[in-house]
Amino acid sequence: MYPITSREHALFRQLVKLEKSSRARRLKGLTLLDGVHLIQVYHASRHIPLKLIVSESGYDHAEIKYLIREFSKQSGIDTILFSDALFKQVSPVRTPTGILALITIPSCEANAIDKSQVFCTLLEAIQDPGNLGSMLRSAAAAGVSDVYLSNDCADAWSPKTLRAAMGAHFSLTIHEQSNLVQIAQQFHGKVIAATLQSTRHLYQTDLKGPVAFVFGNEGAGLSQELLRAVCEQVTIPMTDKTESLNVAAAAAICFFEKMRQQCY
Repeated sequence: MYPITSREHALFRQLVKLEKSSRARRLKGLTLLDGVHLIQVYHASRHIPLKLIVSESGYDHAEIKYLIREFSKQSGIDTILFSDALFKQVSPVRTPTGILALITIPSCEANAIDKSQVFCTLLEAIQDPGNLGSMLRSAAAAGVSDVYLSNDCADAWSPKTLRAAMGAHFSLTIHEQSNLVQIAQQFHGKVIAATLQSTRHLYQTDLKGPVAFVFGNEGAGLSQELLRAVCEQVTIPMTDKTESLNVAAAAAICFFEKMRQQCY
């Protein structure tokens, strides 16, 4: 390997676009994984990156060298060495980890749904990538199979969302730009919206059997159109001193209450 040091190099320019632009990611069907952990989780889910991109200083780290050797033995994928200065411009974090992977975004039909689905979530206008990533992480841990995102959600495959989800993407089926009203109407189990207005508590609700939880925008909540499509609304009981919960925290509570009722 020899280091790429020119900003005019085609690969460098491609990676910069992918890091910064959701439009570029959608058009190319590609995104970037940052760091050893995400790349290891991706590989453990039986996927192979298109390329590994390593910084000159990162190449000296034992963990990164080991990862490169393992990929070389199993798949022979290209490993590209970037100068530290160029790598820093491509990296989505302030303190670069030293390794990136270029991967293909899995293709998934926006409104695909079938009767085998027993635990799903519908997310409307979740605009903060950190919240979205945290929700995906909790969903995967609690056994959610499919996640449906409205077209005004944050980009599920942005580097920031990927980092927040910590590898959850690779155990979920993520449907972007979905018609959530259509999904809610077609789901064959209970479709339950988490709201502040309901008088019915989450813990009073039977969550056994197929369930799809619905969560809305961090500030505005759920649209009236989607609320009309759900089966019921629930609220999470809180002390009088607390007005509301972060949407990612609320989702985690709902997901794990479903898991508790189903498994214990």
